[in-house]
Amino acid sequence: MTASSRIAAETQSNAAKAVSPTQLAEVLEEYLADHPSAALLEDGRVLFDMRLARFSVSEQHGRCLLQMWSEERNLIRTVVDLQHRAHCLRILTRRMGVAKPQALELVPTNDRRTPTARDAARKNYLRLLERVLSRNFIGAKVDGFRSAMDLEHSFGPAYVRGRLMLGTGVDAVIGVAEAESSAMVDGILTLGILWLDHCRQKSDGRSHVGGLKVVVPAGAWRTTAERMAWLNHVAAKFELYTLDERSEELTLVDFRDTGNLESRLVHAFDAQAARERCAAGIEKLLALVPAAAHGRVEVHVKSSTDVGLLLHGLEFARVRHGVSTHSFSRRDEVTFGAGAHETPLTEENEAACAEMLARLFQSRRPDGIHTDPLFRMQPERWLESRLRAELPELLPGLRGDMLFSQVPAISVGDRGMLDLLTLDRASRLTVIELKADEDLHLPLQALDYWIRVRALNADRQPISAGGRAISAFERQGYFAGTEVSALEPRLLLAAPALRIHPANEPVLRYLSPAVEWELLALGEHWRRELQVVFRRRNTARV
Repeated sequence: MTASSRIAAETQSNAAKAVSPTQLAEVLEEYLADHPSAALLEDGRVLFDMRLARFSVSEQHGRCLLQMWSEERNLIRTVVDLQHRAHCLRILTRRMGVAKPQALELVPTNDRRTPTARDAARKNYLRLLERVLSRNFIGAKVDGFRSAMDLEHSFGPAYVRGRLMLGTGVDAVIGVAEAESSAMVDGILTLGILWLDHCRQKSDGRSHVGGLKVVVPAGAWRTTAERMAWLNHVAAKFELYTLDERSEELTLVDFRDTGNLESRLVHAFDAQAARERCAAGIEKLLALVPAAAHGRVEVHVKSSTDVGLLLHGLEFARVRHGVSTHSFSRRDEVTFGAGAHETPLTEENEAACAEMLARLFQSRRPDGIHTDPLFRMQPERWLESRLRAELPELLPGLRGDMLFSQVPAISVGDRGMLDLLTLDRASRLTVIELKADEDLHLPLQALDYWIRVRALNADRQPISAGGRAISAFERQGYFAGTEVSALEPRLLLAAPALRIHPANEPVLRYLSPAVEWELLALGEHWRRELQVVFRRRNTARV
């Protein structure tokens, strides 16, 4: 039984014994680990978006102390009780000098609408979409529009879906309202492809489902347009529209003309020089790591002056080499913990750091306890670390010596960073995207990175008059000593076999034949042994 379920059972009875501060801290850490996009609310107002904020939960002097901070505010509260509700975790806290407990709420996402208000808004949008489509497609029949949850086919209530019928021709239609989150809006094409595929499978043969119409809010079309341009337009006719919900104006978007891609390439750095630069700080941290565990530490260079220490992909310490505040000399800034828990290492807290590392190395091991938060944290980074170490053995066709992780070269706004980028034996770029758990949107998220890598590789300029035109990667010092192929990149997706979402393959089949993809299913016990169970490839090529 997890700490969370223990607390839930204990709080169901008024006669339950008092929960210890350690148990309270465990539940909070577990909830925040399971809900990385959570938000902390007070009186219905969002105090912290946990995607941007930092936090610390600790047991101090017999109290559970919760600290949160961001660029806008900070908060320190003593947690006295936790109550599991249907849509949130209610936190009873006490502020210093205030006797009466105050309630905070941790919700899984930052959508602040009540369930009733959210459902009403979605019904209103459904009626609006039906009305707008009937007015803009004269003679066509709006049929079967709904937004009900359909878990069997992965359809959620945020998307309105239906059909537009004209004679024997049918188009699948899907729309999303402007009140939905940006993640919901960006995810519409995945659900649209699944809806198109579902309509075709359910067709009675008397009509032909020829295409898909996607409707997004005005001003929120770019992500969908970039992705739609790389679908298979022989397999279906894809159309993208924006809808202004105030004026009820429906506008067709030319998704083939999306302007310049938002990609940025910084110059490559010397990883070995960075390790040498930060050597003193690294040695100081390793002295605090259990002696028997030194071989499990991965030194991961993040920049020319920034090195992280990782355990199975989880960063637990960091060394930054920079100018001292009080002089022009350079020194190491050494921290332990990561993200919300990052703390400068001092003589006073060395013992606390050593204690934290002992717990970390005991918990985060391949045969660890699956309910332990330290074991469960960042499974994708764990999988990535295994692939970094074993890529040549697992996939001999790829270059393990030309591997870039969490690629610092590519910026794609709020859509994160590419997991791995390397070359195959023919010097062709290979984009690798990993998932440790089911992810409905894996194919199109991976496509985002493929599109940008392709654009950077196609940006070729001669380095001298009459010289060979080289890619942006080569100009910025990546893949030194190797001539990067001008061929389109390959796209490789990898996930544990039992964690591959059933919808991933149908979506992959609708990608353009120009996107050469391969899906790798890994063994379920990948933490102990990394092996490929089966592969899927696109069969249609241009």
